[in-house]
Amino acid sequence: MSLTSAQCRAARALLAWSQDDLSSAANVAKATIANFEAGKRSPYDRTLQDMKHALEAGGVIFIPENGGGAGVRLAKRANSIDTNETETVQYEEYLENDAPPGAGG
Repeated sequence: MSLTSAQCRAARALLAWSQDDLSSAANVAKATIANFEAGKRSPYDRTLQDMKHALEAGGVIFIPENGGGAGVRLAKRANSIDTNETETVQYEEYLENDAPPGAGG
């Protein structure tokens, strides 16, 4: 999947990266990024790959064309809150039975 100028702008926005930030991360000239995002020129395929890989390393996932258009989103962070609903955790301070009589439990 190739990188579009709209995806590049959106990915930078999701990461709160400036063109300078992407330039440093991808080792690509800032002018190349600015011209690409403005639609003035299309970089070499290798340059687009470098930009895409840098954005992915920053935490962006590129969504391919699926009838609704290509896009980007942030990857789930590894240190995010665990939402495994198959396990029940009870903390000691909540173990007392405070249900009214006859309510069960």
